Parts: sequence; structure tokens; C-alpha cells
Amino acid sequence: MAAIGSLIFCTDCGDLLPVSKGSEKNILTCDCCGAENKDHTWKTVTTRTKPADFPSLLRQKLSTVQTVERHNIQTERIDPNTDCAKCKRRGIRYSEVQQRGADEGSTIVYNCDCGERWSINN
Repeated sequence: MAAIGSLIFCTDCGDLLPVSKGSEKNILTCDCCGAENKDHTWKTVTTRTKPADFPSLLRQKLSTVQTVERHNIQTERIDPNTDCAKCKRRGIRYSEVQQRGADEGSTIVYNCDCGERWSINN
């Protein structure tokens, strides 16, 4: 009998043997050739693999993923219809952030060049 992982194969013909209870006294009879095989499933079989053992298209794409640095992302936009309360400038920069739960609205944070900053919860 040969064990590969949790599968047990007949040593004579290589057929897959039925599952047993896992005691030292189990004798497994091969349905294909009739050979008796002593069960060694009571022993722990540990297998180890590396990611390279199972190549896949998805795993190959992981190496081509680009790293994006947060400080290089431009998240601010300009709202041409908003005026600054302090300097009366029109066209204020804003960012939209999710500060509360996902089922609640986002928060709009306005930043004027004069230093004025305010937010509105939607």
C-alpha cells in the first residue's frame, strides 16, 4: 500500500483503496486485483507545497500588479459652483471620503487656497 496525502493506493495494481477507520489492524482489500493491503492511515501524513508547484494564470498576474503609493494619487477635484466663505473665491478643491459606515453617505472635505477648510456630510 502507498499513501499519498490522505489517499491510499494498492501496491500491486495502483488502484485507489476504500477509506478505512484508521486503526493499525485495518486490512484493505483492493476491489480491482483482490490484494490485501495493510492500512497505515493511523500515521499522520504531512505534505508541503510551494506556490510554484501549482502554476496558474492568476498567480502569474500577481507579479505584474503595479504598486500605487497613496501620496501619488490625485483625489482632489474642483467644484466650480462653490464659493469660499472666507475669501469669496469661486472654484474650491474638494475630496470625498468615507468616514462613516458604508451604508451612510460620504463626507465632502473642501480646501481653499486661503487655508479655509470645511466639510459637509451627505
